[in-house]
Amino acid sequence: MNVIAIHGGAGTILREDMSPQMEQEYMLVLQDTLEKAYEILQGGGTAMDAIEKAVCLLEDSPLFNAGKGAVFTAKGEHELDASIMDGSDLSAGAVAGVRGIKNPVSLARKVITESDHVMLAGTGAEEFGRKIGVTFCEADYFYDELRYKQWEEIKNTDQFQLDHSRSNTQKFGTVGAVALDSHGNLAAATSTGGMTNKKYGRLGDSPIIGAGTYANNNTCAVSCTGSGEFFIRSVVAYSVSAMIEFAGKSLSEAGKEILHHRLPAIGGDGGLIAIDKYGNVFMDFNTEGMYRGSIDKDGNLQVAIYENK
Repeated sequence: MNVIAIHGGAGTILREDMSPQMEQEYMLVLQDTLEKAYEILQGGGTAMDAIEKAVCLLEDSPLFNAGKGAVFTAKGEHELDASIMDGSDLSAGAVAGVRGIKNPVSLARKVITESDHVMLAGTGAEEFGRKIGVTFCEADYFYDELRYKQWEEIKNTDQFQLDHSRSNTQKFGTVGAVALDSHGNLAAATSTGGMTNKKYGRLGDSPIIGAGTYANNNTCAVSCTGSGEFFIRSVVAYSVSAMIEFAGKSLSEAGKEILHHRLPAIGGDGGLIAIDKYGNVFMDFNTEGMYRGSIDKDGNLQVAIYENK
């Protein structure tokens, strides 16, 4: 059984804010990413290989706030975060606050295979990346005019801006992928550029195992997107798994409990994608929309943007 799901961020995504051309661009990138990652699974590849490929493709697109499409920090730079987890043995890797890395998710995976650690941050993570030979890019690779204008509106202030906030009609969200492969292994990965005008080395949930990313073959694989501070406080990704394992909830029951009760209770919003060990797919959010798509256990492909009907 091969199953995959991806997301490109959740937030105030309204049809009236989206031109038909832009909507088509998003849908095509989501579909292309799914098809290329699913091809890996169909060829006998691992869930880890498939999600790394999917997230790399999303990082390479300027449409999303990850990799090439990352937002600007208060210093006018790009600080990137990513994590990845293998449900077969609970191995995990993460990088936080790195600069110049073309595909942070690949560096996060190298933390698993080339180090004895789980999370590396800042200049140390960059040094590790150079040592193992990951691809670096100059700052102009990450430059995007729309992203720069977003930053110009609030730079030199104490404001910061989440991509899914109601005050921001331009949505460029965290990206992620989850998969179940033919060997029965689950995996999850998440990557982001954080929030516009962020200061002090701020980190959200994306690089934090258990908050933004979690995978366990006994339960499910989860990747989150939303107001990171609240996802950290609620340990969202692990909580979905724990509710399945210890409370006997289904994937859908666990996901809905988190997104529509526990997160809103403390003021959090966003969404998540997940696949359980049986190949069931869950993609839900408590915002107006989430860029998302999946290929289910029957091989059916779907991509969507706006609120669930």
